[in-house]
Amino acid sequence: MPKEDRLKLLFEDDFLKLENAKIILLGVGGVGSFCLDCLMRSGITDVTIVDFDTYDDSNQNRQMWSELHEDELKVEALKKHYPEVKIINKRIDEEWVWDFDFDEYDLVLDAIDDTKAKLAIAQKCHKKLISSFGGAKRIDASQVKVDDIWKTYGDKFGSKIRYELRKRGFKKKYKVVFSSEEARVKEKGSFMGVTATFGLIMCSEAVKKLLKG
Repeated sequence: MPKEDRLKLLFEDDFLKLENAKIILLGVGGVGSFCLDCLMRSGITDVTIVDFDTYDDSNQNRQMWSELHEDELKVEALKKHYPEVKIINKRIDEEWVWDFDFDEYDLVLDAIDDTKAKLAIAQKCHKKLISSFGGAKRIDASQVKVDDIWKTYGDKFGSKIRYELRKRGFKKKYKVVFSSEEARVKEKGSFMGVTATFGLIMCSEAVKKLLKG
């Protein structure tokens, strides 16, 4: 049975909303790569991915396909696995966010860790944004949650984002994937059981949001 048939059994006529969706995914590392795989397996094929980085052996504990593409650009490597995907090889910084036109996309999925860029994305795209906080330093996937930005907790990075948004007078809500588990270490150790869960939950939230649209 083709994958589309399995999906149509679940989503029925709403499957058209997924087939017709247009998504931009910012960052395809430990969170974003699993989100991308989930999107593509869910019938969402009009996906643009943005990243500037290359794969190295330090990625192989948590980033999908990384062991097959050492020293290759992530976006170009991923296009080999998902031919329909559109790629932008670019570092996502604050200036790029403010200059980029997000209007054509139904959803903006933020899986980056640059603070200033993350703040700009929230300010510019909050109406159609699903964002991710830090998945590193944790081991308990059952503590990965999703809520609006102002109800997140247990993450110093998230606390900084909330603080900086308040400083900018930002009061809007948008969905965030986060972990309530306290970081176990100071170093950026990571475990795929958690980072992949972040990416899969981000995909699930994207599907739910599209079905409501």
